Amino acid sequence: MERSKVAILRTRPATVLADYHELMNLAGYREILDPSADTALKVNISWHFFYPGSSTTPWQLEGVIRSMKRDGYDPKLIHACHNRTVVIDAHLGERENKQLNVVQAHGLRNVHLYEGEEWISIRDAVGDLTTKFLCLNEVYPKGFSIPRRFIGENILHLPTIKTHVFTTTTGAMKNAFGGLLNEHRHWTHPVIHETLVDLLMIQKKIHRGVFAVMDGTFAGDGPGPRCMVPHVKNVLLASADQVAIDAVAAKLMGLDPMKDCKFIRLAHELGLGCGDPSRIEIVGDTEAARENWRFDGPFKKMTFASSMQHKIYWGGLKNTVEWSLKTWMAPWAYIASVLYHDMYWYPYNGKSRVEEILRSEWGRLFHNWEKLTPDENGWPEVGTEPAKLDRSTLQLISRAFRILGTCVTEAPETRRLRRRNTVTAAS
Repeated sequence: MERSKVAILRTRPATVLADYHELMNLAGYREILDPSADTALKVNISWHFFYPGSSTTPWQLEGVIRSMKRDGYDPKLIHACHNRTVVIDAHLGERENKQLNVVQAHGLRNVHLYEGEEWISIRDAVGDLTTKFLCLNEVYPKGFSIPRRFIGENILHLPTIKTHVFTTTTGAMKNAFGGLLNEHRHWTHPVIHETLVDLLMIQKKIHRGVFAVMDGTFAGDGPGPRCMVPHVKNVLLASADQVAIDAVAAKLMGLDPMKDCKFIRLAHELGLGCGDPSRIEIVGDTEAARENWRFDGPFKKMTFASSMQHKIYWGGLKNTVEWSLKTWMAPWAYIASVLYHDMYWYPYNGKSRVEEILRSEWGRLFHNWEKLTPDENGWPEVGTEPAKLDRSTLQLISRAFRILGTCVTEAPETRRLRRRNTVTAAS
């Protein structure tokens, strides 16, 4: 059987566009993504605010789009793809992370899966595959829906290298989470590892091709995917094997993917990919793949919010609190998340970390993005002026209040109550 292959390259702003093209071809993406099919570029937005390492970078999106166009892919068959969560504003996130700038500059379609897209029953989409699920039949005994447009499409995931308080690390496999499940995704948190494996089964069934390009120019350590310590690491990864690319990223962070990441081990044991680094073929910069960043991981210095989440889903509060998250009372958790992360942690902790990382070459590239013009290889100049976060603490808190309002009004439980009241009034 052919070995799983992961491409890795070191990079810098002056060469990042050429590096992405070389990376994707080293990983054989043209053998995976059918140019005659639509290709969804599954953008990752782990926070609507800019936070290094948390979300798809604009140069990651730019590099992938330019590479595909250079290799003959029709831009009319390429689109950006976003999901929604009740605590993350995808429209704000694509603006704040400067992803929308890239999509619009290339004239691509920009698809938000929760706005006007048709979703169909999972059993209609994948048939008997549902009998092989590890957990989703128990989590959703009445079934769940997935976007109809995904069936027959290529999907190209755009994760970053970072840790995660639920899954230890998060990357290519976790990037499918928001796009394939409805708003009740939090129901799967107690069995999150098994969920990611089920979702990989679904992807292999419905997509024409599945590929991942992972950005490690910034990498996040700590209680991710938001409240992390960002580091500049200058690496890029790509692979058609979602398990293998996550395993290599975990190893770079100093983890043992088969021991520390249950979702990787489960997927490996089921033959959905290779999670054993000793059996993965590394192409490109093999020396870079041997690095060990010795990250602390997500559990050593957890935030108040992440420690409470662990108690609710796996600890002492499970029996007394978790049940409420499956009722009309669930919005309390969404409100708590926005209050903590957007109104407290980011303005008073994250802002200083962002401003520190903005002094790096990548930070100046991000800050000056709209003013800079790349050549065919990348950005030879990224600006010399000191980069600072544009918004004050007061402005950040004000914006968080607007997000809080949206999260309450758009919560699935709130919308369900509105529909019920509408039906009652009409009758």
